[in-house]
Amino acid sequence: MVRLNRVTAPLRQIWQGVEQWVHRYPAVHGGVAIALAGCIATVSIGAANGLGLLEKLELLAYDQMVRTRHGLGEAPLDDRLLVVTVTETDFDTLGEYPLSDQTVAQLLLELQTYEPATIGLDIYRAVPKGEGRQALIQQLQASNVVVITKLADINNAAIPPPEGVDPTQVSFNDVVVDRDGAIRRSLIMGQQETPDGPQVFFSFALQLALQYLAQRDIGPVASDLDPRFMQLGPHNFVPLQPGSGGYANIDAAGYQVLLNYRRSQTPARTVSVMDVLSGRLEPDWVQGKVVLIGVTAPSVKDLFYTPFTGSATEATHQMAGVFIHGQMVSQYLDAATGARSLFWLSTPLQEWLWCLLWSLLAGAMAWRLRHPAQLTLAQVGNVLLITAASFGLFLHQGWVPVIAPALGSLSTSGLVLAYQAQQSARQRQMMLVLLGQNTSPEIADALWENRDRLLKSGKLPGQQTTATMLFTDIQGFSSLAEVTPPEQLLDWLNEYLSAMAEAIQAHHGIINKFTGDGLLAVFGVPIARDTPAAIAQDAQNSVHCALAMADRLDQLNRTRQRQGLPLLQMRVGIFTGPVVVGSLGGQTRMEYGIIGDSVNIASRLESFDKTRQPTPCRILIGHDTLLYLQDHFQVEDWGALTLKGRQTPVQVYRVIGSPLTLGAPSVPSTRAGEAVSAAPPTYGSVS
Repeated sequence: MVRLNRVTAPLRQIWQGVEQWVHRYPAVHGGVAIALAGCIATVSIGAANGLGLLEKLELLAYDQMVRTRHGLGEAPLDDRLLVVTVTETDFDTLGEYPLSDQTVAQLLLELQTYEPATIGLDIYRAVPKGEGRQALIQQLQASNVVVITKLADINNAAIPPPEGVDPTQVSFNDVVVDRDGAIRRSLIMGQQETPDGPQVFFSFALQLALQYLAQRDIGPVASDLDPRFMQLGPHNFVPLQPGSGGYANIDAAGYQVLLNYRRSQTPARTVSVMDVLSGRLEPDWVQGKVVLIGVTAPSVKDLFYTPFTGSATEATHQMAGVFIHGQMVSQYLDAATGARSLFWLSTPLQEWLWCLLWSLLAGAMAWRLRHPAQLTLAQVGNVLLITAASFGLFLHQGWVPVIAPALGSLSTSGLVLAYQAQQSARQRQMMLVLLGQNTSPEIADALWENRDRLLKSGKLPGQQTTATMLFTDIQGFSSLAEVTPPEQLLDWLNEYLSAMAEAIQAHHGIINKFTGDGLLAVFGVPIARDTPAAIAQDAQNSVHCALAMADRLDQLNRTRQRQGLPLLQMRVGIFTGPVVVGSLGGQTRMEYGIIGDSVNIASRLESFDKTRQPTPCRILIGHDTLLYLQDHFQVEDWGALTLKGRQTPVQVYRVIGSPLTLGAPSVPSTRAGEAVSAAPPTYGSVS
C-alpha cells in the first residue's frame, strides 16, 4: 500500500495541478472537457464499428442514400448495352426448359448478323442441353463471345465453361453477397486453381467491358497510385479493404470495388429471346453494342437482393443476375470513358477523424446550450447535418459512415452533459458552502442561472455591490450559558437559529455565517444590485425579516414560558451600503466573504449599548437604510450616535412596527431618551 501511494501521489499532484490550471481558464476548461468527451466517444464508437456492431446500420443508411439518389432522378438507359432476357413466356413459347443448345446457337447467330461489339452469355453451358451441341460450340468460338464459368468456393464446386472455347473468352459470373443477402460490391478479378496451376479470371462484366473498350483503344494499365491496381481510362480501380466506408469485417478477397448502380432495374434496353428469334430488333439496338443474354424467369431463381430492395415504390424486390451484370458493365464503361467516376470509400483513419469532427461539434453545442429544448433541437440538427453532409459526399461518389458519427455526436453530448452535471453538483455544493444552505428558492434559481458568471476558476470573484447587512445576537447569552448544561444549551440554540434562518429564507436573504448565538444575513448578494429599486427592495426585505424574527422570538418565548425556561431577548442591527463580496481563502478552506465599512456599521448597531432593550427584539437601522424604506415603517429616531471603533457619528433609528396599512392610525415616534409607549416586560436572568 505504501509503494502504491508513492506511485500514485505524484500522479495525483500532476492531476490536481492540471485541474487547477484548467479551472483558471474557463475557455480552456470547456475545450478540454469537450475534447476528452469527443475522444472517448470516438474511440468507443470506433471500437464498436471495428467489431461489426454498426455495419448493418451503416448498410441500411447506404441503401437509403442509394434509393434517395435515384429518387432524385435516374440516369437514362445505357444505349451501349442491350439485354436479351429469357422469360417464362419464352420457355412456354419454345416448349423448352432450359433452352436447348440449338436455340442458344440460333440466338447467337441471329445477334451476330447485327454486328455487335461483344456478346456475353450469362447461362451455364458446360453440359449439353438437347440437340445442336456442335452448332452452339461453333457460335461460342466467335472471338466477340464471352462465356461464363463458376469459381469454386467452400460450399460449391466449380462449374467449367463449355468445351472448345478459347480461355481468353472465359470469365466468371460469381457475385459477392453481403451478410444481409444484398449485392453492393462487384468482384472484378478472381483466381481459380486449375490442372495447370492458379489461373486469374476476369469477371463476366469486366470481360465484356474490356472487349467493347478495346475497339476504342482503351485498355487496362497499371495504376499510377499503385502498380498492383488497375487503371482504366482516367480512373483507378482501388480495391476494397476491410473497414472501408461502412463495412467493418468484409471478406475483401480478390479484387472488389463498390457497385454503383445506374438504375433501379434494368440498366439498358431489354428484349426477349422471342423478340430476337422473330426479328423484332432494330439494327442500331445491337450494332457496336454490348449484348448480354441471361435468364430473368423467376422459375430459374437467378434473382438477388439489392439496395433497392427496401424501396416500397419498386415493382419487384429482387433483381435478375443479368441485370446486375449489366449494371457492372455500364459502371466500368462510364469509368473508362470518364462519364461517371467510381465510388471512393473512406479509410478507417479518415472515419475516425470524421467521427471525431462531429463529436466535437456536438460536444461544443452541449457545452454552450443550457436549455433542454435548445439542446435537443441542436442535437437533432447536428444529426441531420451529418446525414446531409454524408449524402452530399455520396452524390459526389463518396461513401463515408453516417451511423458512427451520429452515435459519436450523441455519445459526446451525453458525456458532456454528464460532466456538466457533475460539475454543476460541485458548483452547487460550493455555493451552498460559501453562501450558506439557507437561501430562498428565488435566490437559489438566480444563483444557478448566473453560475457561469459568478464562478470563475472555481471561485466567486470579488465584485462591488450595494447590499443590506443584518446582524443578530441574543442578549445576555454568556450569562445564560453559565447556568445551562451544554447539551441543553445547544438544543435551545439550534431551535432559536432554525427559527431565525426560516425567517431569513422567507424574506430572500442569505445567511453568511453563524456567530455562536448570532448570525450575519445579507440581502442583495451574490447577484449584484444595479438599480435603486432593487436596493430598496433588499432594504425593505431586511426590515420585514427583522420584524418576522421578533414574531418568531415571541412564539419561542411563549413556549419557553410554558416550560419554565428563561425568556430570550435579541438585538438586530441593519445597515445598507457598498460592500465587496467574493470568495475568501484557498483551495483547502474557502468561504463567502463580505467586506466593507457597511458590514462593520451593521455589527456595531447590533451591539450598541446593550443595556437599552425597550422590547424583546431591538431593531436598529442606519440612516442609509432608512432612505430606502420609503416611509413604509414606523421608526424611532435615536439621533447621531458614535459607534464603537468609529469616529464619524451614524444617524440611528429603531424600527417600531410593521408597514402602515392604508387608513391605520399612525403611532408617533419618539426621540432618543424619551419614554416608549409600552414598558418592556421582565425577562428573568437574561435581561
